[in-house]
Amino acid sequence: MTEPSITRIEPLRPRGLRVRIHLTEGEAFEVALEALERSRLGVGDSLPSNARHHLLNTDADVRVRDAALNLLSFRARTRSELRRKLRDKGFRPARIDPCLDLLEERGFLDDAAVAAAFVRDRLNHRPRGPARLDTELRAKGIQGELARSVIDRVMDEQEVSELDLALEVADGWLGRQGQAVLEVLAGPPGDKAREKARRRLYGFLARRGFRGDALRAAMERAAGSDSR
Repeated sequence: MTEPSITRIEPLRPRGLRVRIHLTEGEAFEVALEALERSRLGVGDSLPSNARHHLLNTDADVRVRDAALNLLSFRARTRSELRRKLRDKGFRPARIDPCLDLLEERGFLDDAAVAAAFVRDRLNHRPRGPARLDTELRAKGIQGELARSVIDRVMDEQEVSELDLALEVADGWLGRQGQAVLEVLAGPPGDKAREKARRRLYGFLARRGFRGDALRAAMERAAGSDSR
């Protein structure tokens, strides 16, 4: 049986990065120009089934890499985030993981750098406690020791402590309250209105990841809010 041969290579718009391969028999099919160039095939070459399979396999590698780089061009992502996005685009894990390994090897993926940038942004614009930062990093796929070490390192670099952040966040909350709330917070222990306002502030700080001594200090600061 005669193997089909390539009769024409048709560049496809808009930029000719993909081509349509026409054969002596069988339907034409599309691949990335890069995949074709890697295969070293041209017009007149035969295309047995094993060569076609190899060409399509290379094309799939190029497509998943290009999709990954396109996603990274919008913003830096963690390996887990990028993997999830590529799966949403229909690529199989067996195709994705080698691509991510290569991108990581070449410096396009760096979970520690992404985590550090994220923590810096939070500290500078939307302060959070370490517990909340850890939860948010885990949602990005940055787990365990890496998340904790990045948070500690960035806080050291920024010369900020959990106490500093808790006081800043508590002051921000207090600044958004009316004078009546400030007076209630400074009221006598046991007062129902005071305890209700304190519970609101406590919940606000806890949801933002503050714990222990830092949270208690911020609550004590609030008790003197009417004298601010």
